[in-house]
Parts: sequence; C-alpha cells; structure tokens
Amino acid sequence: MNCRPEGISVTTDRNIERYSLASIMLHWFTALIIIAVYAAIELREFWPKGTATREAFKTWHFMLGLSVFGLVWLRIAARIIWPAPAPLKGPAWRKRAGAATHFCLYVLMIAMPLAGWLILSAEGKPIPYFGFELPPLTSANDLLAERVESLHELGGTIGYWLIGLHAAASLFHHYVLRDDLLFRMRPTRT
Repeated sequence: MNCRPEGISVTTDRNIERYSLASIMLHWFTALIIIAVYAAIELREFWPKGTATREAFKTWHFMLGLSVFGLVWLRIAARIIWPAPAPLKGPAWRKRAGAATHFCLYVLMIAMPLAGWLILSAEGKPIPYFGFELPPLTSANDLLAERVESLHELGGTIGYWLIGLHAAASLFHHYVLRDDLLFRMRPTRT
C-alpha cells in the first residue's frame, strides 16, 4: 500500500526511489539554516565584545538556531507522512552507521536550540525570535547557564563532525560506491 499522497513524485528519470519532495526541501532548507547558524557564531569573533555587529551575529545565531528547532519537527512529520525509501543494498554495518548518524543529527537539531534557549533563560537575557520574545525556560541561574553553555559548545563541535561525516558519506556513496544515494535527496528538475 502506498502511503504517499498523489502528486508527490518519488522517482526520477532514472527511476530511483526518492525521498518525498517535502523531505527533500526541508533537508536542504535545514542544511542552509544550520550553515547560517554556524557562520553567525563563528563570524562574531571578528568583532570586539560589546560591539553592535558582534551582538547582531549572536542574535542571528539564536534566532536561526530556534528556527532549526521548528524545522526538525516539520522534518519528523514529513518522515511520518512520507516514509523514507528502502535502504540501499550494502553491509548491515553501513546501514547501522547511517541510521546512528541520522539519529544523532536529529538529537542535535532538537537539543542544541533547547540548550541555547536554556542558556539565555538562565542568564536572565531576552530570547529574541524575529521581532518576538520567547518566554524563559527557567529563572536566572548563573551556574546552570555556565554548565549548559559548556555542553552547548561541545554539541557544536560534535555537530561539525557529524555534519562532516554525513556529507563525506554521501560523497563516498556517490563517487566511490557509485550508487544512487545522493540522487534520492536531490531536488528534481521538471
């Protein structure tokens, strides 16, 4: 039985089973937002503390990070509505490694924005979100802010590695294994 709504193309001209159009669009949009999140926090370092430009980059980091939190739930909903294509043939360890990497990426897309929100809350700072201010998750608590900030920074480093691993595995599949994995997540040209 096909669970996919009509009108959603799941094959290409090469007849490759693909992710749904919604999943593909959310994947690439989320990737762009995550790049912007990392860019904003790294670029702030070029300006002295307390400058308006540095603070603007931090604000963009917060707002875009919280956007990832919203997008991840849309991605999960899309995955429920339009299940992923069957795994490609290959050794079981490679399938398990891929599943573990994806699971860890989803955990980071949920935990990192929550941690950022918790840090701002514990620091007693406003939580900006595109002209709105979100409610704090906790009252001011400097010790909590420091501990969560350490975990948030560690999560950011882990995120760099997981994203790099994800991209490298995709390129390995495409250029070394020469399978259709990368084509499954590529937007179609119609």
